[in-house]
Amino acid sequence: MSKHICTRWAFDLASWKPSLPHLSQAVASIQPEERVRLMKFHFIDDFLSSLIGRLLMRKYVSTCSGLPPDQVKFARDVRGKPYWCCWRAISGECSDPDFGLGTDVMKIEYSGGKSVEDFFRLMKSKFSAQEWSYIGRPQHDERDQVKAFMRHWCLKEAYVKELGVGITVDLEKISFSVDTTHSLEVANSPLIGTSLRCHDRPMDNWHFEEHLLQEEYCAAIAFRNCLPHEQGRFKILGIEELLVKSPESELEDVLGYCQRALHKPYKRS
Repeated sequence: MSKHICTRWAFDLASWKPSLPHLSQAVASIQPEERVRLMKFHFIDDFLSSLIGRLLMRKYVSTCSGLPPDQVKFARDVRGKPYWCCWRAISGECSDPDFGLGTDVMKIEYSGGKSVEDFFRLMKSKFSAQEWSYIGRPQHDERDQVKAFMRHWCLKEAYVKELGVGITVDLEKISFSVDTTHSLEVANSPLIGTSLRCHDRPMDNWHFEEHLLQEEYCAAIAFRNCLPHEQGRFKILGIEELLVKSPESELEDVLGYCQRALHKPYKRS
């Protein structure tokens, strides 16, 4: 019997430089078609990010359903979003069967070659006038402006990820009013007062959470037609909490695959 579990997990990908045995154990836990998708990534950063995402999904479904992780199977819908066939049983406490959620994490930094002012000018069409008025508030120093920018971008990413369309919509028409009851700090997470207007129409069926995972990382969760029944902070999981012991024969099957993956370049050397 499945049970409803409201949890928020994160993984510090920047600190994980996998060994061949660890990577083999992780890869052996995912489905063959998932391995094909992962190998298409040019950079190992993207490969590992997608791999960890799949392990987190499998851990969650296993925890909720009681199924062993190796019996948890995913497929993809017409938008390419992964799903588990019994997902509705997990989320039975949602008020609307047509629910969904999206999430994103952003590092609070700007490392482009241009000045922040020039960068913002280039991004002008991606935010509404109301959003820019908050990002560029006179009391914000450059660090505050970058943080405000990343908060808004993270919310937009979470929203479009739930829609499954990627950044292909008119982002200027997706306007967020961020929660200003408190500053976004680890101790204040999550902030839940953020609201959304699309084409100047209030989107009252959406609920948002903003988190600060660490001082340099913000996260956003977008809930559509679904309110979480409890608030909570993210728990940072270690790799050992995601790995499942696999038979030696399965590890041998993926050894060559993992060796090729480890030869992929990092985005930043």
